[in-house]
Amino acid sequence: MTAAVFTVLSREGRARRGVLCTAHGLVQTPAFMPVGTHATVKACHPDEVAATGAEMILSNFYHLSLRPGLDLIAEFGGLHAFMSWPGSILTDSGGYQMVSLSSLLDFDDEGVTFRSPYDGGTVRMTPESVILGQVRIGVDVAMALDHPSAFGASDNQIRDATRRTHRWAARCREVSPGRTLVFGIVQGGFDPELRRASAETVAGMGFDGLAIGGLVLGEPANIRRAAIEACVDAVPDPLPRYLMGMGSDLELLDAITQGVDMFDCVLPTRLARTGTAMTRAGRLVLRRGAYRQDDRPLELGCACPACGRFSRAYLRHLYQAGEILGHRMVSLHNLHHLGQLMAEVRLALESGGLGELVAHRRAEMAAAGAAASGSYGSIPPGP
Repeated sequence: MTAAVFTVLSREGRARRGVLCTAHGLVQTPAFMPVGTHATVKACHPDEVAATGAEMILSNFYHLSLRPGLDLIAEFGGLHAFMSWPGSILTDSGGYQMVSLSSLLDFDDEGVTFRSPYDGGTVRMTPESVILGQVRIGVDVAMALDHPSAFGASDNQIRDATRRTHRWAARCREVSPGRTLVFGIVQGGFDPELRRASAETVAGMGFDGLAIGGLVLGEPANIRRAAIEACVDAVPDPLPRYLMGMGSDLELLDAITQGVDMFDCVLPTRLARTGTAMTRAGRLVLRRGAYRQDDRPLELGCACPACGRFSRAYLRHLYQAGEILGHRMVSLHNLHHLGQLMAEVRLALESGGLGELVAHRRAEMAAAGAAASGSYGSIPPGP
């Protein structure tokens, strides 16, 4: 790693305003990365995604390896050309699938063998092949292969998985990445001391950045917060810190105040598929009958394509009718919502006003949750 990879521009407490330099441009942090698992952010044109403020997206190396395959992506000139995305791309290595698809895999200390959920075939992944594959398709940030532990795993399972993660991380570092940045992943389950030790171990390997993995898997918020704090305390200051899998407003703000720089989550588009919009006051569930004749936009003052043109009543109608335009518009709204949140956070960090911003956003949520009536007041702001 060179000193130019990540630069901290300003601070407020532990929170940082920075910039990550990749082969495809600068990524302003704190940053939220929309998830395009299969080389697309669901239902959204790349230009529309960029217009939400996203400078980097996340795709999944495991899924792309199975379909359409690395050979085809390489034949088209790499992932950027294949999906026509001009910005930066980070690819998850497939470690998360060791939890989410645990019934479809076998692992050992050398690597992991997955059975494809698409055709039943098998694919073998090792630390070396995962980095080489990500480099081959030209991504900007490649993630090391790791072994997460599900919440509720035994102490022995967590320690074995953490040791395996460290051994795999060391092997990932032996691969020449070319222009691709490589981030290591911290594990350690849900014990702060084991988390701190893992962060110290992985940070000492010379990665370009550190990801906090194995969280947002159903653990209580206080346990997650303690684990994040332990990781951040152990990560050297120049390294960018990436928390994997988080995407709701207050959780993002909380993690930013703890010193995290980058985030990703499927939540914005997943909520949109159910007809749920993210707003400053919580979640707005369009399928509810209360919005049948509601002529307001999803969020007053929002500049996204949905709010600039369509009413809640019309968007609700689209969902009731099974029309894909509703999914598209609410997806763009949700992505714009989180992009705007990150932009506000960056401005607040530049002026020293992050604390005030966080307090204001919490108050907005609390006021909506306590309201006896009203379209926002009935929407719980939970994750």
